[in-house]
Amino acid sequence: MRRIALIAMALIAVAIVVAIIRGPSGTSTRGPYLVRAIFDDASFAAQGEDVRIAGANVGSIHSLGVTAAKKAAVTIAITDKRFAPFHTDAHCAIRPQSLIGEEYVDCSPGTVGEAPLPRIRVGQGSGTYYLPVTHTSSPIDSDIVQDISTQPVRQSLAVIINEFGTGLAGRGSDLNAVIHRANPALGNTDKVLKILAGQNRTLAQLATDSDTVLAPLAREHRQISGFITQANTTAVASAARAQAISQTFRKFPAYLAQLRPLLADLGTLADQGTPLMTSLGQSAGALGRQFANLTPFAAAARTSLINLGAAAQQSQASLLATQPLADRLNKLGTAGQPTAANLQKLTSSLDSTGGIEQLMKLLFNGAIAGNGFNQLGHYVRDEALTSSCTNYATTPVPGCGSTFASANAASASVATAHKSGKAAHADRVVAKAVQSASQQSSAGASMQGLLAFLMGKGQ
Repeated sequence: MRRIALIAMALIAVAIVVAIIRGPSGTSTRGPYLVRAIFDDASFAAQGEDVRIAGANVGSIHSLGVTAAKKAAVTIAITDKRFAPFHTDAHCAIRPQSLIGEEYVDCSPGTVGEAPLPRIRVGQGSGTYYLPVTHTSSPIDSDIVQDISTQPVRQSLAVIINEFGTGLAGRGSDLNAVIHRANPALGNTDKVLKILAGQNRTLAQLATDSDTVLAPLAREHRQISGFITQANTTAVASAARAQAISQTFRKFPAYLAQLRPLLADLGTLADQGTPLMTSLGQSAGALGRQFANLTPFAAAARTSLINLGAAAQQSQASLLATQPLADRLNKLGTAGQPTAANLQKLTSSLDSTGGIEQLMKLLFNGAIAGNGFNQLGHYVRDEALTSSCTNYATTPVPGCGSTFASANAASASVATAHKSGKAAHADRVVAKAVQSASQQSSAGASMQGLLAFLMGKGQ
């Protein structure tokens, strides 16, 4: 078992080494990629000439040879490994490189989806990859075509054609294959004709549909010609601004990069605004009716707005003339701002401390105290109260508590004490004013009582 394990490990190591040497595509990683291409004719090809793919040099002709079937075998070496391996749909053609007879091999490596070319294991070209004659072509050189016009060659060509008529009498298919390989365009044309033959119904429908499409275009040919003319004018103008347009397209990616965050924000806004738009859509009918109802109002207001504009235009000079006064008022207001602030503080203090109420009480009580008048002038009323409670005592005397009578009782006692002449009448007025003032609880009420007294109400 140990020996079997060692043998298995050795085989795995050999397989890994072979895989590394062959590379991922099955080709050797050392040296060029060799392709043995079979041509009907390669008489003007030479060793060392270029091998091109899409116009770029990717290798050279490695060697030339002849197969057992009398075909030309051209071994090409692809040194640029980016174009290896070739696939089964690859194609190579020998083309003229210059007027002096130099030629090169123009190849197409095929599509990646196809299988790689098979490798020749034994025999001629062993180790190379085989490209059959059906995937090659040998175009006729221009000097051979030109030689046909000369007399000896022309006669020789006639003899050859006559002889070929006899020799190729039963080999028409072979001659057809050679002609197709000589010019790939003929083979491709044959394929195109087969495709068209299989699509004849589609082509017939295309012709019918094209007639349907072209008929309106024919009727509108003037508009189409005008469009072409305008397009020409636009193209000329664009050509004149080609540099600016090129600069615009050059800056466009940076603009898109800066625009992407804004579009993201707009997308978020659109998502968040969907409920609002839905509500607006539901209320669109009512809003439409409101705007419809506003139409008569707008029509009626148009005249008023026009008259207002005319009046504003007429008063423009007067309004401009008031600008100096407005400036002076602005200066006055700015200068009076500290005084107004102090006045606001004073009134707030008076309001919060009851200063206005106390002032009104002072005026009220002063007016009551000094409103007596006789032949000697104004006098202040006073009343001496004498009772058992006026004497000094160290112990409480029954009936002499410090509880005063109500304002009504005080007013009644004043009215009873003074019942003669104008003095009695004035006392009644004072009693009513006192009663009115005692029933109010704010500075405003005191002011009302004072005003009522001074204006003579209630007399």
